Amino acid sequence: MTINESIALHKHASHPAIAKRLKRASGHLAHVIDMIEKHQGCADIAQQLHAVEKAITNAKRQLIQDHIDHCLEGSVAEDETMRAATLADFKLIAKYL
Repeated sequence: MTINESIALHKHASHPAIAKRLKRASGHLAHVIDMIEKHQGCADIAQQLHAVEKAITNAKRQLIQDHIDHCLEGSVAEDETMRAATLADFKLIAKYL
């Protein structure tokens, strides 16, 4: 099994919490859309959009950190091919930081 196959099959313990956080952000975003459609104040809308953005950013940060801690860290000690694949995977995910 390659590192990418292993990573694709791996389920993180944090995924349910991240999904819950994103569902909450999704509901919050729907509320923001409703605010816009009801012509509410721009400052209030901007504040709510900032909260949604922050929630998504935190979910992304948690996902990436968990990936580094549980998927990449363990493969560093493997053979040279695994190290190269791990480095490539790290470079790929680092784009999203």
